[in-house]
Amino acid sequence: MAKPLVFVTGNAKKLEEIIAILGKNFPRAVTNEKIDLPEYQGEATDISISKCKAAQAIVNGPVIVEDTCLGFNAMKGLPGPYIKWFLDKLGPEGLHDMLAAWDDKSAEAICTFAYSSGEPGDEVIVFQGKTSGTIVSPRGSRDFGWDPIFQPDGYNQTYAELPKSVKNEISHRSKALQQLKNYFMQNQ
Repeated sequence: MAKPLVFVTGNAKKLEEIIAILGKNFPRAVTNEKIDLPEYQGEATDISISKCKAAQAIVNGPVIVEDTCLGFNAMKGLPGPYIKWFLDKLGPEGLHDMLAAWDDKSAEAICTFAYSSGEPGDEVIVFQGKTSGTIVSPRGSRDFGWDPIFQPDGYNQTYAELPKSVKNEISHRSKALQQLKNYFMQNQ
C-alpha cells in the first residue's frame, strides 16, 4: 500500500477543502502535518518548489505544499505570494482599500501545488490553477482569508458568499487540484 500523501499545512479549513475537492476516488490517502517552513521570496512556482523540497526533507516521504497568491492587476500582480502578510496586517477592508486610487479592480487568484514523491532524485512537479475576478468591498463570511473581497468573473457573489460546493468547482485551488488529481489518476 502506498504511503499517505502528506499535505503540509496547519490550516484545518484548507485541508477540509482539499479533501472535498479531491473527492472520494482520489487514489491516495491525504494527511496533513504542520511544519514551519522558511518563508521564501520570489515567483509562485519557485517558492512552491523550494517549499516542497524543504518539506520533503522533513517528511521523508510523499509530500505536497501549496502557495496561494492574490495579484491585483493595477499593481502588476502584487501583493501576489505575499498576500498572507498583507491580509494579516490590513484585513479584508485594507486589501480592498489598497486599490482605491485605481480604476482597475481586476485581480487574479493563483494556487500552486508542488508535489514530491519523496524518492531521492525525483523532480518536484508543479500544478497551478488561476481564477480571474474583481476586488470588491468585503462581503460574506470572514472565516477564510481574503474570500470576502474576491468576486470571481461571471459571478455576483464573492468566494465567501458562494456555497462551498460552487467555490470548490471554480476556484484557483480546485483548478490546481484537478491537475494534481489527473496526474495521480494517470500515474498511480
